[in-house]
Amino acid sequence: MASIVLRTKVPGPKALELASRRSAAVPRGIYASTPIYVSRAEGALIEDVDGNTFIDLAGGIGVINVGHRSPAVVEAIHRQTDRFLHTCFQVVGYESYIRLAEKLNEITPGEFPKRTFFVNSGAEAVENAVKIARYHTKRPAVICFEDAFHGRTTLGMALTSKTHPYKAGFEPFPSEIYRIPYAYCYRCSYGKKYPSCEVACADALEGVFKRTVAAESVAAIIIEPVLGEGGFVTPPSDFLRKLHGICKQHGIVFIADEVQTGFGRTGAMFACERYGVEPDILIGAKSLGGGLPIGSITGRAEIMDAPIPGGIGGTFGGSPLACEAALATIEAMQRQDLPARANALGERFRARALRWQAQWPQIGEVRGLGGMQAIELVRSAESRTPNDSATKHIIQYCYERGVITLNAGTYSNVIRILMPLVISDAQFEEALDVMESALSHEFATSRVTTGVS
Repeated sequence: MASIVLRTKVPGPKALELASRRSAAVPRGIYASTPIYVSRAEGALIEDVDGNTFIDLAGGIGVINVGHRSPAVVEAIHRQTDRFLHTCFQVVGYESYIRLAEKLNEITPGEFPKRTFFVNSGAEAVENAVKIARYHTKRPAVICFEDAFHGRTTLGMALTSKTHPYKAGFEPFPSEIYRIPYAYCYRCSYGKKYPSCEVACADALEGVFKRTVAAESVAAIIIEPVLGEGGFVTPPSDFLRKLHGICKQHGIVFIADEVQTGFGRTGAMFACERYGVEPDILIGAKSLGGGLPIGSITGRAEIMDAPIPGGIGGTFGGSPLACEAALATIEAMQRQDLPARANALGERFRARALRWQAQWPQIGEVRGLGGMQAIELVRSAESRTPNDSATKHIIQYCYERGVITLNAGTYSNVIRILMPLVISDAQFEEALDVMESALSHEFATSRVTTGVS
């Protein structure tokens, strides 16, 4: 497939026809980030039903780290379809599930005995991690963070911070969920400035134990090493280490939600490695399956072995196709050293984005880790008022010119990139050129001086 090729206006006639059918058949609650409908995809490129080709900086929301239709993944899926599709691992087992569990026990942080089992999604992984932590500790409470996202199940929504569109109207939520500030240094909840703050937000956890919930009642803390939907907020390295130390002190299970950060995205196989933290439980999903649905829960053996037989599991969790795809995905990541590629792409993006920030002060912050990068848009550098309208305009400008991007953040004012890590240098530069053009168009003098956003 070529690079950007637009043969018809986006959306084209076939996409418009599909959009009409969609509105008649699919609930309105299923959001559409773009009006694009795919025909085929390969590597970092997507071709739509009207023959337009796009550079994909969204990656199915971080699912396609190894690229669309990775040859190794496709081959592994084909081999498995020739053998069998489903038995349910709890009824008739299969070796690929065990091999994948062994592989995750090996590559996740921590030199201690581990156990792994599989579910269908990140939200299911979150639910099971909390469930196991509660069973192991015999405690009810869970601490989560402002600006976090942990899924759309009932417990996932309770742990998620953003009200609209995820939570409003879906109440009530499960009890014994307590929320504290994340180390969002650009918008510090304590009005402090790093590093002089000495990460007060982490130390504040001890105050929570005095004022809100007793430490001996807390089963787990669940945290994204880098916020995903919350805006790609990258905390100081000592934030996670301090929290981890406090958890150890009080016998609290430290759960790292690496659904979006895991599997090479942040410049290591897992983001916790970048912070020097060995979580008690690490959950993964998204890019683990190379495009197939699978979630993983890996943890200390004594924690994971706590539930009785039958206490965890599911009919489709760790399907034969998904396990084979995941094994091929991990092997491809290691063979191609995609974590190193993530770092190289991230450095390239940051170099461009910092130049953009110097030119347009409406870019309040450039941040990220490895290939998980973002810019936060504001109305002015002084006010830091979130600029969600500009974010929407820029994303539309980009997809109309052949580049797919995503927004993020509690205020929907962050543009994030989750490109397949196999993207070529030429494709990436072309995509960044389009983003730069979009920024220039949005923040032209007329818009700035007239206040148009």
